[in-house]
Amino acid sequence: MEVKLNTQQSQLIGDLQQMSSEGRNPDTMDLDLLDTNSLLLALNREDQKVAQVVKQSIPEITYAVEAIVTAFARGGRLIYVGAGTSGRLGVLDAVECPPTFSVSEHQIIALIAGGTTAMYKAVEGAEDDPELAITELKQVNVSKNDVVVGIAASGRTPYTISALKYAKKVGAVAVGVSCNSGSALLKEADIAICAEVGPEALTGSTRLKSGTAQKLILNMLTTASMVKTGKSYENLMVDVHASNEKLKARAVHIVMQATSCDIQKASAALVQANNNAKLAILLVLTGLPVDQAKVLLAANNGFLRSAVDESTKKSN
Repeated sequence: MEVKLNTQQSQLIGDLQQMSSEGRNPDTMDLDLLDTNSLLLALNREDQKVAQVVKQSIPEITYAVEAIVTAFARGGRLIYVGAGTSGRLGVLDAVECPPTFSVSEHQIIALIAGGTTAMYKAVEGAEDDPELAITELKQVNVSKNDVVVGIAASGRTPYTISALKYAKKVGAVAVGVSCNSGSALLKEADIAICAEVGPEALTGSTRLKSGTAQKLILNMLTTASMVKTGKSYENLMVDVHASNEKLKARAVHIVMQATSCDIQKASAALVQANNNAKLAILLVLTGLPVDQAKVLLAANNGFLRSAVDESTKKSN
């Protein structure tokens, strides 16, 4: 019996045959025969390849970080766009930034094909709708001040490709993150970040190596951008938002680590600073009154190290 495929199905199969992420992995052909320990070792061997592949993309990631820092300086935003696993990774990275760095929830946002529902359950057809991406970018008023990062392991998702096309149309910087070189997404991007991790241990399950590579890249984009905008002192996240007991304890610990003071002094400084760890550290290190410390920090654009250095120079 002959089964005829429609044009779209034939095209998609052809696309899949060209993607390295969809190929058969010769090292895991016996996956279904392995005992549990051997199975886990096989998965782990594949995972170990990811970080080195991402390392090869650092030059492109550097360009993206610099674009994001520039966007933040002019009041712009970082906007992640993706579908499925890629979209969920964008949401995950975006929602973790406000508590970690005390940034507005509007500074780093994520759009996922299918909306909030798609975080928990696949939304039929959403990733194949290019108009949906345009509608959602219009709803968040994307502009030339923003950086739009399209995430798609395959690099062929219509929703995500459309987002980058529209981003460029309004003058935003378009960044593509994919795991397949030469993909349509990367061709559309101003900055193309490709982490070609190759065939998955379980063929086509791109939530594995591809997903891990994407998460590493997104973590690098936001972490590096935050550091470059003054959200760290040495390697401490001094702009943590102490919104719960765990984070309040972390704030105390950060002040102690930064100043080598005891818990009582750190806690007292945080009370003076209204739970602002960065300001509390400046109080302990300089001995300045709160109002003067605030002025000094503002004069240094929130960069704690620069504020400490300036205070030290004035006192010498």
